[in-house]
Amino acid sequence: MSDWERSSTARVTAPARPRKLAKVPFVELAGGRLQGVVSSGSDIGRVYVSSVASGTYAFACSTNNNRPCGGARGSFCNHIRALINEAVLQYGAERVARYLKVETAGGEQPSASSVEAGMSGTRPAQADTKDAAPVFSRFLRHLAYLELAPSAAPLPEMQWFPPTRTVA
Repeated sequence: MSDWERSSTARVTAPARPRKLAKVPFVELAGGRLQGVVSSGSDIGRVYVSSVASGTYAFACSTNNNRPCGGARGSFCNHIRALINEAVLQYGAERVARYLKVETAGGEQPSASSVEAGMSGTRPAQADTKDAAPVFSRFLRHLAYLELAPSAAPLPEMQWFPPTRTVA
């Protein structure tokens, strides 16, 4: 049995390129959306939960206490643009474009700007911010894991996973 099989942590896919976590500390492709947490440019204590839906490109951006973003009025705000850029760094442009169902112009190699342009050309609608709370909650849970010392001991909240059998 290898070390990672005995560990309480799972293997993480390496990012497509290294990224800085100060502006966008959390980004994920989940629930049919590109979603994540983006730091405020003006207030160090404020973060925004931003998302873009796959296929429809409906977008939402609000603070962690559900106040709407002032810049997301009819088009993507800077928080959503930062989220798209960081998602491309984390997952690669092809994977982000495929997940969001974005067709880039002329079949060119996707980039953050071509993914954004492919979505903006369709006049995306503003979505409800009701999904912000679970995204922010997952972000906080991820932060809590960073405070744990590395250990091979099981984590209590992960006990529901079935035990693995070793073959003799």
